[in-house]
Amino acid sequence: MLPESEINRVLVVTAHPDDADFGSAGSVALFVDKGVEVTYLLVTDGDAGGNERTLDNSGMAELRRKEQLAAAKAVGVTDVRFLGYPDGQVVPSLELRRAIARVIRQVRPDLVITHHPDRNYQFIAPSHPDHRAVGGATLDAVYPDARNPYAFPELIKEEGLEAWTVREVWLNGGSTPNHWVDITESMDRKLAALQSHVSQVSHVEGFTDFVRSRFAAWAEQAGLGEGRYAEGFQVVPTA
Repeated sequence: MLPESEINRVLVVTAHPDDADFGSAGSVALFVDKGVEVTYLLVTDGDAGGNERTLDNSGMAELRRKEQLAAAKAVGVTDVRFLGYPDGQVVPSLELRRAIARVIRQVRPDLVITHHPDRNYQFIAPSHPDHRAVGGATLDAVYPDARNPYAFPELIKEEGLEAWTVREVWLNGGSTPNHWVDITESMDRKLAALQSHVSQVSHVEGFTDFVRSRFAAWAEQAGLGEGRYAEGFQVVPTA
């Protein structure tokens, strides 16, 4: 694995507002504590989400962008970018690969965190079609697109964005995690980030207890013992 001392910049690529907070906000908070620069890239604005549809899709998109900015602030992330793709309609297209490769070349991250592109048959919730599409497109943007100067040559010719090699990718939401991060000390910040998504979670009875029990179970699976919390990832070396 990439040594922590060599992780200076992290790019988190997700499909919707709140995905980063469910999947990796605890780990992100720990990175920020160490001075790592973290950027969030959201492919959609989450305009098809929400419990009570009192807003149209445009209004919901605006609300969810605001919620995501508040959630990012809770874990110390200030660089949040939105691509504006329609929620629920994402496919791993060449256009999306180029858009993600562009941001990779702009940010030049050592580590990218994104969705697992495969369906999780043990726990279906992370396998939203948008998640799988974004995970697949991000992996393709990491390899080969962002590192290949002949892929999307307009990124160099028109925007001056030189090729960049991401050294490692962490996938969340899959059924085969092989790396666990102890987020016990950042769990409260993760919860604060999740609770910023009022339109998505305010109606869920016992939401805090649900989140704590879920990440406590993963800590036990990781062998960290009782009273701990963990996030799990599948590590993909990409250097």
